[in-house]
Amino acid sequence: MSAPRRRSNSVRAAPAAPATARAHSHAASTKRPTFPAEERNARVQLAACYRIFARLGWVELIYNHITLRLPGPQKHFLINPFGLLYSEVCASNLVKIDLAGNVIGESRWPVNPAGFTIHAAIHDAIPGAHCVMHTHTTAGMAVACSQTGLSMSNFYSAQLHGKLAYHDFEGITVHPDEGPRLIRAIGNRPAVILRNHGLLAWGDTVARTFAVLWLLNRGCEIQVASMSMGPVIEVPVEIQQRATRDSLQFSEAFGAGEDVFAALVREIDRIDPSYKN
Repeated sequence: MSAPRRRSNSVRAAPAAPATARAHSHAASTKRPTFPAEERNARVQLAACYRIFARLGWVELIYNHITLRLPGPQKHFLINPFGLLYSEVCASNLVKIDLAGNVIGESRWPVNPAGFTIHAAIHDAIPGAHCVMHTHTTAGMAVACSQTGLSMSNFYSAQLHGKLAYHDFEGITVHPDEGPRLIRAIGNRPAVILRNHGLLAWGDTVARTFAVLWLLNRGCEIQVASMSMGPVIEVPVEIQQRATRDSLQFSEAFGAGEDVFAALVREIDRIDPSYKN
C-alpha cells in the first residue's frame, strides 16, 4: 500500500547508504542468514510469490505488499523490504516483524508502515489469514473507483459469489484505528475491494490466497474491457452460486490453487531462481 516514505518509531531505520549500494552489497554477500526449516520454507515460498507478481506485472514500484504469517504461537509475519522491487526480493531479505511492526532479528531494510498496519490487523483478527496480498493493478483500481464495484457479469467474477467484501477508503493506511473497521467489513470473505484504492485477498495458504486474488483481478480486467463496449450481461445469482461451487480454484481435488501456483513457481525457476537465496 503506497504511503509517504517516513520512519515509524516501531521500525528500525535502515543504514544511510544509498539504496542501490545496499542492494548490490546484499546481493554480493556470500554470508547468508540461517533460519529454522519451517521459516526457511515460508521465506522461499513467499519470495517466489513476489517474483510471480513481478512476472505478472502486479507491481507498483517498491510499494504494495504480500505478507505471510510464520508457524508458531507468536504472531510474526514476513513482509517485503521497503526499497526493493519485487524482482529483488529473495528469501533472506524478507523482513520478519511482529504485529506492531517491530523487526524481529536483523534486517538491512526498513518496512513500510502502510504495509504492516493493515496486514497486521488481518493476520491478528482473522484466524485463517496466514497470507495477505494487496495490489494496485490498473484494472483493480479502476473497479475499486467505480460506484458499482465488481460486476458479476463474467466467467471470473461469477466464481466469487458470497466471497467478496468492500471497505470504504479512509486515506493512506498508516492509522491502526482503521483496522477494526476493515475487519468488520471483511467478515469471512477472502476477496476484498478497497474502494478508491485497490484489491486485497487473504487465505490459509499462499496458493489459495493467490487463486482468490487472481480471480478477483481477472474479473476486474474483463469488466474494464467489456464495459467499454456498452452494457454487460449480468450473470443470474443462481448461476453465480453454481459457478462458485464448481470453481476449481477452491476445490481440494484440484489443489485449491496449489497446482497453478506450483506451475508459476516452475516458470520462475526457469527464469531466475535467485529468489531462493
